[in-house]
Amino acid sequence: MTEKEKSALGVLYDANYDEQLITERLAAMELCHDYNDLRPSRYDEKDAILSRLLGRKGVRCIINAPFHCDLGYNIEVGDNFFANYNFVVLDAAKVVIGDNVFIAPNVGIYTAGHPLDAEKRNLGLEYAFPVTVGNDVWIGGGVQICPGVTIGDGTVIGAGSVVTRDIPARVLAAGNPCRIIREITDEDSRKYKTLT
Repeated sequence: MTEKEKSALGVLYDANYDEQLITERLAAMELCHDYNDLRPSRYDEKDAILSRLLGRKGVRCIINAPFHCDLGYNIEVGDNFFANYNFVVLDAAKVVIGDNVFIAPNVGIYTAGHPLDAEKRNLGLEYAFPVTVGNDVWIGGGVQICPGVTIGDGTVIGAGSVVTRDIPARVLAAGNPCRIIREITDEDSRKYKTLT
């Protein structure tokens, strides 16, 4: 069994010294470098790089540079996706992001983790658990999402949160560790004025 296959199964695998994974990470780093070095107005070229890098890219996908990821092909992004500056995705496992998701600056999504046991950790072993972000989610600035987390549809994660466990749909959640503050209600849709 390859180290990549072990990673997909969620068991410990050699993340640091396996040649296949090193080669795949280097290819993703090269594409991220090209993406980040393009002038902001080069929309078509940026879109083409994201199409090559990501496993799935919906329509109207904007990621402000700089953007960094480990492999790219494990990231699936829905329609109307926006990620602000300094978005980092460690995608050793699948990261599936729904439609109409907004991500503020300095957000990290991490599927990879390391054993608490130093002996195994020093061998370069790690695990990878998938992360899922539902539709219509807003993730505030500086949020860190840990391995294995699912965030439900319509949820808002407050700035600076560290999301260590699943968060259900249609709630406001924040803190370290992130916890539910309250449900999002119909009253929230009337809170802000709009002009027609």
